[in-house]
Amino acid sequence: MTSTDAPPAIPTTPPPAPPVLAEVVRSGFTEGRHRGSLVLLAADGSVERAIGDPAAPVFPRSSNKPMQAAAILRAGLDLSGRRLALAAASHSGEPFHLDLARTMLTEHGLSTADLQTPPDLPLDPVEAESYLAGGHVRERITMNCSGKHAAMLAACLHNGWDTATYLDPGHPLQRLVGEVVAQAAGEPVAALGTDGCGAPLMAIGLTGLARAFRSFVLAEPGSAERRVADAMRAHPEYVAGTRRPDTWLMREVPGALSKMGAEAVQAVALADGRALAFKIDDGSARALGPVLARALELLGVDAPVVARIGRSPLLGGAAEVGEIRATF
Repeated sequence: MTSTDAPPAIPTTPPPAPPVLAEVVRSGFTEGRHRGSLVLLAADGSVERAIGDPAAPVFPRSSNKPMQAAAILRAGLDLSGRRLALAAASHSGEPFHLDLARTMLTEHGLSTADLQTPPDLPLDPVEAESYLAGGHVRERITMNCSGKHAAMLAACLHNGWDTATYLDPGHPLQRLVGEVVAQAAGEPVAALGTDGCGAPLMAIGLTGLARAFRSFVLAEPGSAERRVADAMRAHPEYVAGTRRPDTWLMREVPGALSKMGAEAVQAVALADGRALAFKIDDGSARALGPVLARALELLGVDAPVVARIGRSPLLGGAAEVGEIRATF
C-alpha cells in the first residue's frame, strides 16, 4: 500500500461533554454530576434558553406517548377521558390502571394475550412490593405501557389492520405515528429504534420535543392533539400514578401538560405555550426532579408543587446529609 492509499485517520478527539445540569452533594462534598441538555421555549415558541445541544436528536422514550395517542385518534379510534389518558400513559401499575387496561381490551374483544408488551412488574416500587406480596408474577398487563398497547390494538381492529404485527415499523399505525411525531415536532424523525415496550421509537431533538408539547396545548379544540392534552390534564393519575411528579404537576399547575420518559427525559408545556424539554445524559432518573423544578422556576412557574418536585435529599444512615440540586 502506498502512502496515497493509506486509510483516512480516525478522529481521536471525543465530542465535548454536555454541561452539568445537576450535582450530587453529600456532607458538603460534591460526589457526582449529571450532565445533559435542556431547552426552554417562550410563549411565542422562540427559544428562551438553551443549555448543551437541544437540537441534537434523542430518543424521547415515553415522552413521545402523547403523539402516539394522537395517532391512535387520527386512525379513527374514538377514545376519551380516562381511556385516552391511559393510552398516553406510563402508568404506575396501581389497581385502577390495571382494571381500566383490562376493560379497554375487553371492550374491543381483545385479551391480555394480544398484548406484545414484555411481562413486567408495576413501575411504582410501592405497587411492585404489594404486587409481589400478593403472590403475583410479571405479566404483560402490568407493564407500564399496557394502556397504550391496548389502544393501539383497538385502533388496528377499527381499521382492519393486522394485530399480530402492530409493532412493526412498517405497520400502517406506526407509519402514522411517525407522521404525527414529525408534524408536532416541526422536524423530521432523525432515527428509528425500539422502545422498552417493543413499539417503534422516533428520535427528535429536545427543541422539537418541546415544540410538540407546545403544539398540543395550543391545538384547536376537538383536534386529536388537543383531545389528548385535555384528557391527560383532566386525568393525570391515569397518565402516571398517585405518587408521580407528572400527576402532581398537572394537578396543581392549571393547564400544564407533563410527560416523563425513560433514560431521564422530560417534557412540559404550559397553557400559554411556554414549554421545556431536557434529557440527563447518563439516564439517571434521580436528577429529573431537581432539573425539572429549576426549569419550571425559570419559566416563571410559582407553585408549591415545584419545591415538592425538586426536593431530592441524600441520606446518611437515617439522617439527611445532602441533596441532588440543579446547577443552572
